[in-house]
Amino acid sequence: MKLKTRRGAAKRFKKTANGIKRKQAFKRHILTKKSPKRIRQLRGCKLVHVSDEARVRRMCPYL
Repeated sequence: MKLKTRRGAAKRFKKTANGIKRKQAFKRHILTKKSPKRIRQLRGCKLVHVSDEARVRRMCPYL
């Protein structure tokens, strides 16, 4: 039987050679009170933590 992928999770995560890539949080709104250094450090992508990888894999079985 085929497993269903959680579509919201499928849009948020990508598989890489080193793990699962994710977008950095806290950069959508209320940016005026955040310092330029903090906003700059929120750029780019991070890897999903090892302890959360199993959870992501369960949501996206074919990732």
